[in-house]
Amino acid sequence: MKIDGFENQRVTTPIKVIRIFQAILELENKIDQDKEHFWTIGLNQRNVIKYIELVSLGTLNASLVHPREVFRMAIFEGIGSLIIVHNHPSGDPEPSEDDLTIIQRLKQAGEIIGIKIIDSIILTNAGKSFSWQVKKLL
Repeated sequence: MKIDGFENQRVTTPIKVIRIFQAILELENKIDQDKEHFWTIGLNQRNVIKYIELVSLGTLNASLVHPREVFRMAIFEGIGSLIIVHNHPSGDPEPSEDDLTIIQRLKQAGEIIGIKIIDSIILTNAGKSFSWQVKKLL
C-alpha cells in the first residue's frame, strides 16, 4: 500500500525520517499501532521522497518481509536508493537477530539490482529509535 502526502520532501537526516513515521503511526487506528509495520521510502538522486510504501503489516512481534516485495515498487519507479523503516511495538528499538538477517539480505539484493539501502530505522511508539546509518552498520 502506497502512503500519500509525504512525497517531494527531502530526507537529510534519520531524525526527519523518524518524524515522518511517527506521524504516519499516529494516523493508524490503535489496534494497528500495536503491530509491526515494515515500510520503504523510495528516494531520487537528491534524496527527495518519491514514495512511501507499507510493504508488510505484521503481528505484535513479527512482520513477513521478502526482497521481492521490498524492491518491486523501487524497480517500477526507477529508484536509486531506499530507506527501510519498521517499528517495534515492544518499545525496544534494538535490532533483533531477524532484523539483522533481513537487512543484510536486503542490502545484498539491492547491490545485485543496483538499488542502495542508505538506512534502516527502527522506531517505537514511545519515540525511541535505532538507525543503521548512525551506528555505521550499513
